[in-house]
Amino acid sequence: MVKVVVNGVGTIGKRVAEAVKTQDDMELYGIADVTPSGTLRDELSEEGGLHGTPLYASNQDGMEDMSDAGMHVEGLLKDEAETIDLVVDCTPSGVDKMNKENLYEPHNIKAIFEGGADADIAPVSFNADANYDEARGEDFVRVVSCNTTSLSRTMDAVDSEFGVEKATANLVRRGGDIPQDSRGPINSTVPVTEVPSHHGPDVQEVMPDLDIKTLAVKVPTTYGHVHMVTAELEDDASEEEVLEAFREQPRVRLMSAGDGYDSTAKIHEKMRDLGRKRSDMQEAAVWEETVTVEDGTLHWIHMVHQEAIVVPENVDAIRAMFEMENQEDSIRMTNNSMGIE
Repeated sequence: MVKVVVNGVGTIGKRVAEAVKTQDDMELYGIADVTPSGTLRDELSEEGGLHGTPLYASNQDGMEDMSDAGMHVEGLLKDEAETIDLVVDCTPSGVDKMNKENLYEPHNIKAIFEGGADADIAPVSFNADANYDEARGEDFVRVVSCNTTSLSRTMDAVDSEFGVEKATANLVRRGGDIPQDSRGPINSTVPVTEVPSHHGPDVQEVMPDLDIKTLAVKVPTTYGHVHMVTAELEDDASEEEVLEAFREQPRVRLMSAGDGYDSTAKIHEKMRDLGRKRSDMQEAAVWEETVTVEDGTLHWIHMVHQEAIVVPENVDAIRAMFEMENQEDSIRMTNNSMGIE
């Protein structure tokens, strides 16, 4: 039983901690933070998803701040170094690097970092579908960002079946997460003027042989990114064959505009109607009507729920790092435990 601590209980951290808690082969040993935030209080409350989970402080100042705010803190995270097996670090970019240098490396603790970290923080940038085995036995792994995760999943589904000579993805990115009111309201469309945007090189960290370029703009919405993808195929493929490749990918979900799901808002409502906690959608949602093939060029559009898509990847990364399960079994176990269809 792998003992796991999630350090940083924000948008991603709280979701990862709850996901780890549902795994039969892992123990959520505790969570760690430095700020007595409303999110942390809610998660630890009787109604919260992490009620009863031991709380640790990442540093002395954090322990004092949380204790002064009336929270029960078990102690400092570093004092548990001999007991815990792995930390999923969901702290802000820059803090994660300091944690690696000051805590994880000196105490031989395996760690997973999130997509906001620089690629060189770990030898492997991870996606469960595209390069699961590369994380086997590693001490440090970086789970790539939400956009990179969706591109890695969809590209791997296509590349594995038909080969991709080169690809271009145009990203329409949400302005901020739902609680990030400091980012808006944004009455503008903001282009990412660096070409390619960071997402293309990031996908190449996972799939180094893939020739992909990405462009991005940011728009005033809070639920979901949209990607418009063009891929030149090596082998012939029909639209139905591509749709079948997406169906076979365990974390890609086909959506039909004809069934009423013709916008991100309506997919959001679908997740609410299905009873998904926080309206989370861990799958990449491909609009099936957009899957078209003409003269060897494939097009599709998919949606990414930025708050949730990387969560199952973190769970699979733990299994890969400890060589607990093969790729297929780990993905199946994670999907079953999290209710991913």
